[in-house]
Amino acid sequence: MCSNKTHLQHVLQNIEKLVVKPANESGGYGMYIGPGESKSQTAKMKRLIKANPRNYIAQPIISLSTVPTLCETTIEPRHVDLRPFILQSDRSFVTAGGLTRVALVKGSLVVNSSQGGGSKDTWIIEEARRPG
Repeated sequence: MCSNKTHLQHVLQNIEKLVVKPANESGGYGMYIGPGESKSQTAKMKRLIKANPRNYIAQPIISLSTVPTLCETTIEPRHVDLRPFILQSDRSFVTAGGLTRVALVKGSLVVNSSQGGGSKDTWIIEEARRPG
């Protein structure tokens, strides 16, 4: 969190390499993605953070993989992230599948559905085990 002075200093010095988000928002609203922002947007975000550091969090940019995605009539690569499902009882396990969030805009890293991303069920299919 930017309310920590050491963290704040790190964020301000490395903002071009980070994702900065409002701490009290959801759905990708107000996100700043360093490498894709203009100098004026970077300066504006620094001013906002300095004015109220408690309202912002930052994280490194995660390298998202791409998957072939049907876009209108062509198949094109789109960035995705996978949300696996973990079930817990007396023993915990990860299910064979999850939710894949997809950036529907070419080249975008934004996978939030409220910001133009989409989602797909993800199923892991394994070969049937042979008896014996």
